[in-house]
Amino acid sequence: MYKLVIYILLIISSWVSAQEDHKALFKGNESFNGKKYTLSETNYRVSASTDTSVKSASNYNLGNSIYRLNQPGEAKFKFLEASTTATTKKEKHQAFHNLGNSLMLEKNYQAAVEAYKNALRNNPNDEQTRYNYALAKKMLKENPPKSGGGDDKDKNKDKDNKKDPEKKDQDQNKQNKDGDKEEKGNQKPQGADKQKIENILEAVNNAEKKIQDKLNAKKEKGVRIQTDKDW
Repeated sequence: MYKLVIYILLIISSWVSAQEDHKALFKGNESFNGKKYTLSETNYRVSASTDTSVKSASNYNLGNSIYRLNQPGEAKFKFLEASTTATTKKEKHQAFHNLGNSLMLEKNYQAAVEAYKNALRNNPNDEQTRYNYALAKKMLKENPPKSGGGDDKDKNKDKDNKKDPEKKDQDQNKQNKDGDKEEKGNQKPQGADKQKIENILEAVNNAEKKIQDKLNAKKEKGVRIQTDKDW
């Protein structure tokens, strides 16, 4: 990672010399050279939006400022835009090189490899780009993109959702019937349960009647018949 920080550096250069007819770009270059990157970003944005003759240079320099502000995710868009509007091989090389640097910091190694490859197409002799290209390929080999296994699951799910509605209803009805069969299989006939309960109640009643008869018999046996009056 230390080497990554050392070698993944921007190629810094101004595509357009400081001229009075490009005031915003001129001010941006001054601010950038003074390491006032927030101010240079502002000036380059003004230049890119108002001075169409140097828009490509403004976007490239704007990308450098944003990159220095630790925002590679936004800087890459400016480098990409600069690479599409650059008019010379030197400019294209610089834009693609810095685009690759931004992508490396985002750990998008596959896209970084392509960016460095495009940079080398425009300048195959740049040693820094060659090193970064080799490093990007190494990082990509060690960190391959994740497979799209989840996509296959989503496709199968979508396929099921797009199934013929009539067939889908038939499958649902079949599931419901199977569920009813299983539920019925677990249930006992209601008539048998009712008869069983009645038999139990009858047995309880008979037992209680026998107990009550015994108690009544004991009471009658223990009562003394009074024949004489008590005085």
